[in-house]
Amino acid sequence: MAEQTPDPDVGQTHADSLEALAARVAVCTRCPLAATRTQTVFGEGNPDAPLVIVGEGPGEQEDQTGRPFVGRAGMLLDECLLANGITRRHVYICNAVKCRACIIEGRRARNRPPTPDEMAACYPWLTEQLGILRPLVILSVGAPSAKTLIDPAFQIMRQRGQWRDGGAHCRHIMAVLHPAFILRHGGEEFERLRQTLIDDIGSARRKVIEAKKQPQPALF
Repeated sequence: MAEQTPDPDVGQTHADSLEALAARVAVCTRCPLAATRTQTVFGEGNPDAPLVIVGEGPGEQEDQTGRPFVGRAGMLLDECLLANGITRRHVYICNAVKCRACIIEGRRARNRPPTPDEMAACYPWLTEQLGILRPLVILSVGAPSAKTLIDPAFQIMRQRGQWRDGGAHCRHIMAVLHPAFILRHGGEEFERLRQTLIDDIGSARRKVIEAKKQPQPALF
């Protein structure tokens, strides 16, 4: 197991700080999603990872398990990571929204995109989480995540794969296609989009290596 880095501000490891934050998130009632969730989906992975993957929000299976990206989309993400020699042990994965957004139809709940108000309500949790993680590189998965972390006017099909300054969140950030979007396609188009995600993750891997070689910015 990798040695946990102590947080110099509070004398805790990143894992300790994340655990404390997750406990606060678990009882959050900042938006109406709290009324329909089974549980919050905080995030998981290596708390000292230089690469953090930020998706949109949990779906049905994530809501049931409390883990991010565990359905078909998660399996595809794992495949694309593995194609670059990366596993979940090497990264940290979370979502911009910590509760499942859904529409209740009779006795069933159907996934829906989180609203801008729901994204805004959860944003302080995400920024605090990223502040603990302090990644070098963030992969923003899907349009809602990119609109939250990069630009409200972000256009995923036109601007994915482009590196941006990460601002307060990280050194470098890039948006990639969501695996759920890729799974809506078949045949050659599925393979093309899948390869696009593999290539973008490969670009992120190289960016991490590059960022590790760069000097740390001076605090004063």
